[in-house]
Amino acid sequence: MKVAVFSTKVYDRKFLSTVNSPTQHELVFFEPRLNRDTAILAAGFPAVCVFVHDQVDAPTLKLLASRGTRLVVLRCAGFNNVDLQAAADLGVTVVRVPAYSPYGVAEHAVGLILSLNRKIHRAYNRVREGNFSLDGLLGFNLHERTVGIVGTGKIGLILGQIMKGFGCHILAYDVYRNPELEALGGKYVELPELFANSDIISLHCPLTPETHHLINAEAIEKIKSGVMLINTSRGALIDTQAVIEGLKSGKIGYLGVDVYEQESELFFEDLSGEIIQDDIFQRLTTFPNVLITGHQAFFTAEALHNIAETTFANIADVENGRPCANEIRAQPSA
Repeated sequence: MKVAVFSTKVYDRKFLSTVNSPTQHELVFFEPRLNRDTAILAAGFPAVCVFVHDQVDAPTLKLLASRGTRLVVLRCAGFNNVDLQAAADLGVTVVRVPAYSPYGVAEHAVGLILSLNRKIHRAYNRVREGNFSLDGLLGFNLHERTVGIVGTGKIGLILGQIMKGFGCHILAYDVYRNPELEALGGKYVELPELFANSDIISLHCPLTPETHHLINAEAIEKIKSGVMLINTSRGALIDTQAVIEGLKSGKIGYLGVDVYEQESELFFEDLSGEIIQDDIFQRLTTFPNVLITGHQAFFTAEALHNIAETTFANIADVENGRPCANEIRAQPSA
């Protein structure tokens, strides 16, 4: 199948091309993101392959469909950037990669926890400047601390396993309970109890209308004072302005994020020679107890290989008329 691959970097081309060798799909790589302005690039392509910041909204889908595209292949798990109802109306199939880096994301969350707690990022810069003072670098033992995990799918479960290894107590919240987490000794509670009793809160739930701004001013009022808040899921789970106020008041003691609500204008690009216009993001970077990474939690060699394998398996299923387990459809209206 001829596939237009958008938002590609060098690493995307490397892994997709390597895994594609046996199947010999015709891949054409485009650096720009897919949106209504760049959709013309996919004219005549039966399939487009997109990533987290591509805009697969109704106008873009109409343009794609009018020029022959019938398959949207997401090489990511999230699909909040796709208008599924518009795709269904246009007869466009949408598939995704539901799980490709659960260990990578969970391990990155632990890296943020350890770095924030022991001020590793600050100590690194001090030592490079010949400053070996320990003032301001005091941390705490993770042993016997309580970790609240919001979202206990594969990533949340793995984080629970790792933190249990540190000797932490695990509180959890999810619409669906995971018996494997309960077998670890994890205790499911409602969100107010999790907020009030957790020393560390880590977010691993999908972004839905119900979870949008899950961490807002009201939630911050309920959290344990001095909490460490970690987000490696989706930026809009957090109301960034409310979190800034929480940091200023001391209610939030530490913040580690790999995602940001307005990240589509920033992440995956080299902006080191430009003036960043996002004042909220810039304000976040001024706090000494905030650690931000640029959506790299998934970024392991294993994950990129898994993404490529599942992507081509999805294409093969659709191309050959087989049911695809990774197809996503619009939910019927109530």
